[in-house]
Amino acid sequence: MSNEVLTEYSDGIALITINRPRAKNAVNAATAAAIAAAVDTLEERSDLAVGIITGAGGTFCAGMDLKEFTRGESASIPGRGFGGLTESPPSKPLIAAIEGWALAGGCELALSADLVVAARTARFGLPEVKRGLVAMAGGLLRLPKALPYPVAMRIALTGDPITAEEAQRFGLVSVLSEEGGALAAAKELAATIAANGPLAVRATKRIVSESARWTDADAFETQRAIAQPVMQSADAREGALAFAEKRAPAWRGE
Repeated sequence: MSNEVLTEYSDGIALITINRPRAKNAVNAATAAAIAAAVDTLEERSDLAVGIITGAGGTFCAGMDLKEFTRGESASIPGRGFGGLTESPPSKPLIAAIEGWALAGGCELALSADLVVAARTARFGLPEVKRGLVAMAGGLLRLPKALPYPVAMRIALTGDPITAEEAQRFGLVSVLSEEGGALAAAKELAATIAANGPLAVRATKRIVSESARWTDADAFETQRAIAQPVMQSADAREGALAFAEKRAPAWRGE
């Protein structure tokens, strides 16, 4: 794994840390490739149930490395998007743990996650218009789904950031922590998710994330196709048996 990204895998959690603090964790080509590889590991390993993406040195991510952009380097991977993530989030839940700035592509990485945990001092923004650029890594697509339209439009058109407390008030941030505590809070949230049935967690994420595109006529049938294999799985039987026997379930992912 590249030094630009650090990874830890334990207790069902994949921790992915962007490790370019001197560059405010700006993403270059090597960073994007390393994030993509870490997401692949999260997807492939059956012992991993949830991922956390964060940044080293008190900043989440300042976006694309503009110095390398001017030299012709891309921080996007075809088919996977900016940072190897924005166009192809994992099927397993992903939590963004935010300290400091989540700007431009950094904000778009956060919007790619299913849950956002942020320190009260964190800031979110899409300043691309200030530099004559367009936020093409999902920010303009996901922001109006995460925030009320007028708020999303203000952020997108002015390029001005919002505070984590404002982001939580409007629904973008799931959990607020004190400064320096975002990762610990994200790990606590991840541990709660990882304790649940892995098949059920993946199916639940898929239904919640995809259901907005379903018609009312098809919604229950589509949901049934995703959920029924889980309901008939060995894990479903184990969950019911463990409840009856008043013990913790032993999930097998089957």
